[in-house]
Amino acid sequence: MTQTTSSISIFWFRRDLRLEDNAGLYHALKGPNPVLPIFIFDEEILSKLEDPEDARVHFIHQEIQRLQQELGAAGGDLLVRYGKPEAVWTELLKTYDVQAVYTNRDYEPYAKQRDARVAALCSEKGISFFDFKDHVIFDRAEVLKGDETPYVVFTPYSKVWKARLKEDNFLQSYPSRKYLHNLAPFKGSEIPDLKSMGFRESATTFPAREVPQGIIKNYAENRDFPSRKGTSRLGLHFRFGTISIREKARKAQRLNETFLNELIWRDFYSMILDHFPKVVDGPFREKYREIEWRNDEIEFEKWCQGKTGYPIVDAGMRELNATGFMHNRVRMITASFLTKHLLINWQWGEAYFAQKLLDFDLASNNGGWQWAAGTGTDAAPYFRIFNPASQQAKFDKDGTYIRKWVPEFGTAEYPKPIVDHAFARERCLNTYKFALG
Repeated sequence: MTQTTSSISIFWFRRDLRLEDNAGLYHALKGPNPVLPIFIFDEEILSKLEDPEDARVHFIHQEIQRLQQELGAAGGDLLVRYGKPEAVWTELLKTYDVQAVYTNRDYEPYAKQRDARVAALCSEKGISFFDFKDHVIFDRAEVLKGDETPYVVFTPYSKVWKARLKEDNFLQSYPSRKYLHNLAPFKGSEIPDLKSMGFRESATTFPAREVPQGIIKNYAENRDFPSRKGTSRLGLHFRFGTISIREKARKAQRLNETFLNELIWRDFYSMILDHFPKVVDGPFREKYREIEWRNDEIEFEKWCQGKTGYPIVDAGMRELNATGFMHNRVRMITASFLTKHLLINWQWGEAYFAQKLLDFDLASNNGGWQWAAGTGTDAAPYFRIFNPASQQAKFDKDGTYIRKWVPEFGTAEYPKPIVDHAFARERCLNTYKFALG
């Protein structure tokens, strides 16, 4: 790779794999030094992934290649490394005359600790470390109660979120592409191949980055029906920042408030994780630690495989296993079934979804599972127990979705229900009541 002895700034790509409307990249390019963009395949994260064909790693690798080509066309390059971030940064700060580091904020506990360590490395050398809000519309201290404490209930949070949106232009784009002429003139860096990192290509089909306007426009009417093309499937792109949250929020504001609410949920759960990192390891509400989960491993395995004898649950699990996607309504049904019908700890289901979902996001996955289990931020949640049969009758009345994923439904091959609904409901209510005193 062609090197330079001149002073540079570094922009560190993470969950923001795009050149357009990128807050941190914009600020870096507007700064006083030419900018070298970098990306690190984080060994700490990748070493925890069990599947060598993990489609998410393939997706990131694909997007990194695209980014490098786009940066190359603009006269720059993307330096890509594989390793532990601190070790990579130690090498970078020795190799280049770095004046400043720019990046976008990440709110997960590991990411916050990692960034604090890298910022400390920079500080030791007198290098400025700047981070910016890009992944959400509002972050840590921007939507608070009157007493400056965070909201822990969604509805009042969403009202203030919407009111704040009207106060200032929070959805304005950052014209980062306009300043690409300020890239450092590097050329010829190589991207580590998947094999060298212990992975291989996946056969998974990734969802499109663009969504027909009609899907957003009719989102409220169609989003609950898993057989319809009624949801955006943009979760993967939001997760890795291959699209701009501000651009999608502007569109939602114009076309459909229900879709905008989904983006607010995303901010809400990100904010909860940021303020209350304890949710990674246990319930948001401490008293729910007392629940005596059954944690039957055989029943858990049947749930994972989609062999519970409840068609809509089984369809959802098989869709997830086959595609890395599960319809939003069905996510709620399957999560409720595991935690309430089978009384299996929500953390088991959370970990399974984390392993399988293309759009896995720690904040949203954790928030969704705690909502389903009743251990999260809801005020009086544990009475909510989805009846899979009535959910099926309401949202897949003609069985289109079920027949697609459970072709043996209605034959002797299909298993009998793993548990009776009425019995399971009663058992769940009694278990929760006992635990909560």
